[in-house]
Amino acid sequence: MIIMALDHLRDLLLQNALAENPTDLATTYPALFFSRWITHLCAPTFVFLSGVSVYISAKKQQNNKESKRFLLTRGLWLIFLEFTIITLGIWFDIGFHTFLFQVIAAIGVGFILLTFFIGKSPKIALSVGSVIMIFYGLLVLLPESSAKSALNPLFSVSVFPLGSRLVILGYPIIPWWSIMLFGYGLGEYFLSEKNTRMTFFIKMAGGFLVGFVILRFINIYGDPVPWAENPKPFFTLLSFLNINKYPPSLDFTLCMLGMCFLLLWFSEKIGEEKLAFFKVFGSVPLFYYLIHWYLIHAILIVVFLAKGFSWADFVFAEQTFGRPKTADGLTLSQVYLAWFAVILIMYPLCKWYSNYKSQHPEKTWLRYL
Repeated sequence: MIIMALDHLRDLLLQNALAENPTDLATTYPALFFSRWITHLCAPTFVFLSGVSVYISAKKQQNNKESKRFLLTRGLWLIFLEFTIITLGIWFDIGFHTFLFQVIAAIGVGFILLTFFIGKSPKIALSVGSVIMIFYGLLVLLPESSAKSALNPLFSVSVFPLGSRLVILGYPIIPWWSIMLFGYGLGEYFLSEKNTRMTFFIKMAGGFLVGFVILRFINIYGDPVPWAENPKPFFTLLSFLNINKYPPSLDFTLCMLGMCFLLLWFSEKIGEEKLAFFKVFGSVPLFYYLIHWYLIHAILIVVFLAKGFSWADFVFAEQTFGRPKTADGLTLSQVYLAWFAVILIMYPLCKWYSNYKSQHPEKTWLRYL
């Protein structure tokens, strides 16, 4: 949750952020590359743990019908939020000229599809998720056809005109759903006793990360963009690590879920008490997600007004997040300072809401925020 805010602040505030790709090795530099690369961890972790949480919730509830009802309504609610409050928060465009289907909508659709697995063996979900995760990259080998074109948006990033508006499918449903299915299928391990969990986490971390290194080194299958040697040796390493998120390649999934399992193991090892600060954000993830977009957009407006721009200079309807077209933005160091400010501001807000939720368990609507 915390490093996600860094990614969004970089998108909105960094110099040349709209024109340059931070993982383009022809223009990037190591600090910028890793500022983007480390935030790759966010989306697969959110989606994976969403699957885990569904399993734990259904297990505790022991009511398949109620679990399915909640998943369906929760999924529809997340999709609604994505195209209303979140879309407005991302673009600050009251005309809603661009709709972006991203991680919240992907989780919402995933919840709806996951209703078909409630009451069935989690091994089925684990098997289906694993098969999709490992083999969907082979679809590029299929000959072009009308069927392939029709199914392509389920697997690849797509853009659709909607009258005078635009729909960007940034998180294709099937590959992201495979990560959720994987989480659901492994949910039982999260209910085991601590030592068993720790052993499971470190084995999964080792297996996934070793698998990533081997597959990436072979450089034949696993990512649509092979790595390549670079005249600068360190940039060869960056090329090796430069894995595809849109859509998540097998290399990307192995690497990021491997890191996720490693962090889960580490959090168990150091103990819950030392993670109290971080748990505040994790206890109210959707609340945090919604509010932080509006906070960083407020910072964007303050920053560019302070740079001498007027309100008329802000552009909200052209996928620029509202940035003035001629604005030079902040340096990477200044973006990090803004990131620290966002975390400090969000902490008391999240703590207040977390306490409110825990003190009012009778208010079932709080489960949706």
